[in-house]
Amino acid sequence: MLERAHLVIVREVERQGSLTAAARVLCLTQSALSHTMKKLEQSLGTDIWLREGRNLRLTQAGHYLLEVATRLLPQLDRAEDRLRQFAHGERGTLRIGMECHPCYQWLLKVVSPYLLQWPDIDVDVKQKFQFGGIGALFGNEIDLLVTPDPLYKPGLHFEPVFDYEQVLVVNRRHALARAAHVEPVQLAGEVLITYPVEINRLDIYNQFLMPAGISPRRHKVIETTDIMLQMVACGRGVAALPRWLVQEYSGKMEVQPVRLGPRGISKQIFLGVRETEVDIPYLRAFIELARQPLPLDSKAGFPDHGKQDGIAGPLIYPDS
Repeated sequence: MLERAHLVIVREVERQGSLTAAARVLCLTQSALSHTMKKLEQSLGTDIWLREGRNLRLTQAGHYLLEVATRLLPQLDRAEDRLRQFAHGERGTLRIGMECHPCYQWLLKVVSPYLLQWPDIDVDVKQKFQFGGIGALFGNEIDLLVTPDPLYKPGLHFEPVFDYEQVLVVNRRHALARAAHVEPVQLAGEVLITYPVEINRLDIYNQFLMPAGISPRRHKVIETTDIMLQMVACGRGVAALPRWLVQEYSGKMEVQPVRLGPRGISKQIFLGVRETEVDIPYLRAFIELARQPLPLDSKAGFPDHGKQDGIAGPLIYPDS
């Protein structure tokens, strides 16, 4: 029974002081306005106004309706404006799921300029979806998945955004720190520190150790990158991480990257979205921004999306 038009009329009559003035502002005839409100009064079974000569006085029901109009109409106006922006891809919340433990530092360097370019878009990072992001993407719990291991399924679209090299990380005083590269057998006596990920999803296992039939002396799991690298810097073990991440930390920790095998291990980071949303402007803008070369810190090497020495990856720094 109650419609938005009724709230607009009640508010405008109160603002303008008369039906005639309100009708003029609302581009209605006075008779049409009066007829609309009379039908409402009949359906509600109560008067909205009482006429006192040429003046209208709100009844108790009318005062309540005015309060409702004052509270709800601005919210409806904002909602319509927001929905129009959604329709044009100008506003929303970009929910990002991370399936890549060490990529958080890279993500921050993409998010910072993105927020400046898209001030009406909020960004939310869902790290709890690590290594379970495909289901979250299908379930509309996230809008974009950051992963080094895309799982191509109907309805999903993945785009590579940068190449990098996976390297061994050792203490600078470690015997392998000056080596041009490391062979699998050389890790047989080492403590290997990794993220809490299934072994068959760890590149150092499935692309390096397992094909050679080698296992490390001990496998230790640590959840955070900072603690992992602190352990390596203190000589408590070795780890495998992207070269660009190691270069970022090498300026403040005693850690050194060493190539895994003579040609190294090349990897890519992909961004996954639902096929139906690939062309949403603010999603497409994030993907394009993620593809751009990131500025290099003075002591850190971030991906330049290029290739060098046959290795897909960031700027390749010498290991010694």
